[in-house]
Amino acid sequence: MKILDRYILTSFITTFASVFIILFFIFVLQAIWLFIAELAGKDLDVWLILKFLAFYAPKIVPLVLPLSILLASIMTFGNFAENYEFAAMKSSGISLNRAMRSLTIFICCLSVVAFFFANNVIPKAEYKFLNLRKNIVQRKPAMAIVEGQFNAIGNFNIKVDKKSGENGEKLTGVTLHKRAPQAANATIIRSKKGLLKSNEKSNLLQLELYDGYYYEEINSKKPSERIKKPFAKSSFTKQIMNIDLTMLNSNDMNEEKIANTNTMLNISELNYTLDSLENTYVKESKSITDNIAQRYSSVLTGPSLHRAKNVNTDTITKKDSIPDNILNLVASKDDKARILEIATNNITSSSYILNSGKDQLYDKTKNINGHWLALYDKFVIAFSCLLMFFIGAPLGAIIRKGGLGLPIVFAVLIFIIFHFINTFGRKLAGENGIPPFLGSWMSSFVLGPLAVVLTYRATNDLGVSISFDWLTSPFKKLFVKDTTDDLPILNLDTVRIGDTEEWENLKALDNSELINLVKNSVQLKHSKDYRKKALKILEIRGITQEELEENNNLYNIEFLKSEFLYNKQKISSNIALIAYIILAALSINLLNGKMGTALPALLCLIVFYITVFKSAQSISRIGKILKEKTCPGIILQIMLSLPFYPILYFYNKSLLKKILARHNYKF
Repeated sequence: MKILDRYILTSFITTFASVFIILFFIFVLQAIWLFIAELAGKDLDVWLILKFLAFYAPKIVPLVLPLSILLASIMTFGNFAENYEFAAMKSSGISLNRAMRSLTIFICCLSVVAFFFANNVIPKAEYKFLNLRKNIVQRKPAMAIVEGQFNAIGNFNIKVDKKSGENGEKLTGVTLHKRAPQAANATIIRSKKGLLKSNEKSNLLQLELYDGYYYEEINSKKPSERIKKPFAKSSFTKQIMNIDLTMLNSNDMNEEKIANTNTMLNISELNYTLDSLENTYVKESKSITDNIAQRYSSVLTGPSLHRAKNVNTDTITKKDSIPDNILNLVASKDDKARILEIATNNITSSSYILNSGKDQLYDKTKNINGHWLALYDKFVIAFSCLLMFFIGAPLGAIIRKGGLGLPIVFAVLIFIIFHFINTFGRKLAGENGIPPFLGSWMSSFVLGPLAVVLTYRATNDLGVSISFDWLTSPFKKLFVKDTTDDLPILNLDTVRIGDTEEWENLKALDNSELINLVKNSVQLKHSKDYRKKALKILEIRGITQEELEENNNLYNIEFLKSEFLYNKQKISSNIALIAYIILAALSINLLNGKMGTALPALLCLIVFYITVFKSAQSISRIGKILKEKTCPGIILQIMLSLPFYPILYFYNKSLLKKILARHNYKF
């Protein structure tokens, strides 16, 4: 290894190790803060807490590693550029590509290590972490209740709005669902307050409820009454419930029972599980389809329909002989009522089967997507290391700043974008909105072109220039002053007189033709030099620019003003149309109660009315210059703009086109 490669590699590894340790420590502190409620107040020894954090730590690596590489790359290469070390390298014939070679090999090796770490270490650590976390929670069941969500304790699902007290034993807003798979009745208990009492030596958790209601569903044997969903309701001032915790309290801290989640599996296990899940999904969907088909067949051939008297079912099943009103085949009113009841029951039953089947398949699809995301994430972690390096290294060389100032700003900004896109893509893929492959790789697809552009520009010494003129120039043009009233007298001393073909052609023209050429040079699309030569010939013939200006022949003011106003109207009308579309979208959100869009909607409304006024003003001024009638006026356009602006937009466009065509003006 050459001295330069060793120097660059040493500088990077030193910075990378420092950044990684600091960020890792910060995220571990976040984990302590996140799980402080589960660790505090449970008489856990230090070794168990360290074990808890050690099992959680591998989950942090996919977040810390790319950010560390990005920040270390920007800092290292920023220091090289700031201290003119890159300038020394380039003067010696060493390009940025050559300087990055040793680090590229190192990052590739680090990506391979990250892949194997994600495939082997993280799943095992996740398995250990979740089991240890469950065992810690079960040590004191009173602490197992988390605010705002249902918690399974004994035979109950318990939800509380708020916990208070020294050990969280005082509950507010308690909701209990009794879990009894063998029973058909559903039991729900709601109370305003509750108190938990437990003893480590006892297998019973005592729950005292105050000021609440008791709901129990009543199942009737009659289907007609079952549709009404009757239930019994009773109130109480105090109720004591004992929850059996025998199974929970007989746990060992080293016992491991939780398994079978996608984050605990490596690639081979995920492939096997995905194959099973997809086969199950196909069988389940086929089973639902066959069930619906069998039910439809039983409607026509089953005994229910044949119980109706005087019904010719052979006629019903013949396709070409079905009448418009099938009930006309039945003579008795009782039979008609019975057939309608059978049809209603079958439709209700089929609808229930379809909806429940749809929900089941949707849950299975989400589960499959979750496994695919877990599979792709192992590759995304490895690729993100390369991606962040090829963003950070050229960016550091471009900004030429090292240390902990500007590099941290860029690194955090880029990583937030990366993490946000990654989280958004995963959530969308998890809900079956997009394919899991796209959800996992979305952040890489978005930031990949940035890495290519930065690397290309840095290696070619092009730098990065960010310009927002394309965004601000249309708004600037709205307020540009009309300079057609103050056009200058040109200096003709620099015009070269010579026997060129262009000069001879101009000399062959008479004065009126030259004057027309000078006046309408913009409309005729002549160059400025060509116009100056025509003015020079007129000056030689004794016709000065002052005389032409007095006779309104130096410039075609009418055409120039019309062109200026036409361009201004075009820009203002386009901005108004865009503002109108955005305003319509924001108004829908406001109608749906999303008040967060009120301020953007107000800003869009202001921009809309300003640009509508500018557009109408330009049309009115064009009409006055060309002595044409323009309708509607400015005030009427503003009044009609908000509900009917798209119509007004195309009307104004057509009106200007006709007016300018009558004067042979083309812009």
